Amino acid sequence: MTTAPKRPPQTRTGLTDTGVKKAADKSARTRAREFALQALYQFLVGGNEAASIDAFTRDLVGFHKADSMHYDALLHGCIEGAVGLDELILPVLDRKMNEISPVEHAILWIGAYEFKQCPDVPWRVVINECIELAKAFGGTDGHKWVNGVLNQLAPILRQAEVASDKAR
Repeated sequence: MTTAPKRPPQTRTGLTDTGVKKAADKSARTRAREFALQALYQFLVGGNEAASIDAFTRDLVGFHKADSMHYDALLHGCIEGAVGLDELILPVLDRKMNEISPVEHAILWIGAYEFKQCPDVPWRVVINECIELAKAFGGTDGHKWVNGVLNQLAPILRQAEVASDKAR
């Protein structure tokens, strides 16, 4: 009788094997962004109304752990400001808006919205959170593209903050 070879013990870094944060380590705001992303995806793909998307999303498992105020701001702010957000994003894209995936489109909306409307969230945090969303929900290497787009958008929407950080 042979025994299976011993595997080394797993390290507990707070990340899954794909580099995404484990659920237990996520903040309420991170969870709010994840739920907002899923809701915005429904809006972009299905064309559903904000109220029905909101009701559906609030019934999802784990929503109670999310920052519901931040979720509301992201969902309704992105939907109401969709045209304006697209106008901000489009000049820094390397392709047409209809050529990006709905997931990455929604992530860029979240990033642009937070740059504009959430000055309490540092610009580097906005970018990092959007990269994490892209890693968890987007296509292969989509996080690199999201990073590139948001790094071009940050100096436009957070000029003083970005300049101050880069001067350090």
